[in-house]
Amino acid sequence: MGNCYSWKKVDASLSSHATSGDTKLPDKNGNFSMASSLKTNKSEKRPSGNFSMPRTECDILSCPNLKAFTFSELKNATRNFRPDSLIGEGGFGYVYKGWIDEHTLEAARPGVGMVIAVKKLKPEGFQGHKEWLSEVNYLGQLHHPNLVKLIGFCLDGENRLLVYEYMPKGSLENHLFRRGARPLPWTLRIKVAIGAARGLSFLHEAEQQVIYRDFKASNILLDSEFNAKLSDFGLAKAGPTGDRTHVSTQVMGTRGYAAPEYLAT
Repeated sequence: MGNCYSWKKVDASLSSHATSGDTKLPDKNGNFSMASSLKTNKSEKRPSGNFSMPRTECDILSCPNLKAFTFSELKNATRNFRPDSLIGEGGFGYVYKGWIDEHTLEAARPGVGMVIAVKKLKPEGFQGHKEWLSEVNYLGQLHHPNLVKLIGFCLDGENRLLVYEYMPKGSLENHLFRRGARPLPWTLRIKVAIGAARGLSFLHEAEQQVIYRDFKASNILLDSEFNAKLSDFGLAKAGPTGDRTHVSTQVMGTRGYAAPEYLAT
């Protein structure tokens, strides 16, 4: 694994399950107001990383906010990536449910400690090391109630994994399109839409903007109270800054979708 980064421990408190600010939901007459819903609270942190400046891989992997896990630790946390621990699959790879001690972040017995989601890169997948590193780069620096929390990562030989907070309600895509799924009530639909919009607004408000580039239902994750959190920053890139008034564009992510920032610039 080399010596370009040291082992880190982070605050394991996942207190970001708070509701998203002053989000307004429909009243009994179906009326609601979103005028103030997307304003970023003063207490929320703006994106502080300088994403326009190239960072070396060692710089990215030395992030003090993240823990560097060994592959053995994550095998233990997920019961050796057993099929019954599998909770999802995407272009990056498979996602497994696991458990770690909330204080030491060491692997724990199933049902004990803090629940995590471990994403394991497929060797033959569509995404690779570049996207994995981009995820670590952005989510290692960005913190907001409407962005999924990255706890740590693993770079061990050919193994590349990411460790996130666990989102009990899964993706919005499952609630909208999965066969047999119960329709979401309109109050929850509005709550999810506003939460996702607040996440995008956070990325766009900073002096150093971040272009998400992969906004879709499968990348909107839901916690136990249906608070929406954006995930998967493998395709994200820095927005225009200073004399760089435009960004290069190309087809990325899901077919048929173009980021509004691309169209505007």
